[in-house]
Amino acid sequence: MSATETFRIPKHRRHVPDARQRVRKALADWGVTGQLADSITLLANELVTNAVAHCRVSDARVEVTLTLHGTELVLEVADPDRDRLPRLHYSGPDEEGGRGLALVAALADAWGCRQEPYTKHVWARFSPVEAQQQEREHVPAAL
Repeated sequence: MSATETFRIPKHRRHVPDARQRVRKALADWGVTGQLADSITLLANELVTNAVAHCRVSDARVEVTLTLHGTELVLEVADPDRDRLPRLHYSGPDEEGGRGLALVAALADAWGCRQEPYTKHVWARFSPVEAQQQEREHVPAAL
């Protein structure tokens, strides 16, 4: 199965929940549920929040793309501030922020970023079929 869902939101914090809901709906439409859907939705929230918070281009739009191809799902968030690449930062216990990419690194099978002529893209890759099968194997049978 191959499927793609792409949408854009204005670069403003109030639109982050909309992005999260659209990601959740696309995943549900594709049959991606449970802990995997929760993880992907959480990472979409983190990546969109980072794009909204750190993009220095005024009146920008943030683009979110989900691509399901076979057993692989890729979440990608793009913004027009191509020269500000994200970097992994491990926050101390007293710091309020800075844990978003650490979550991405912990929950995705792989992640990274790339620059294009007018945008930067931050992506996270998952293997949904394998993860969903493992999730089902750990659910105890009803008595």
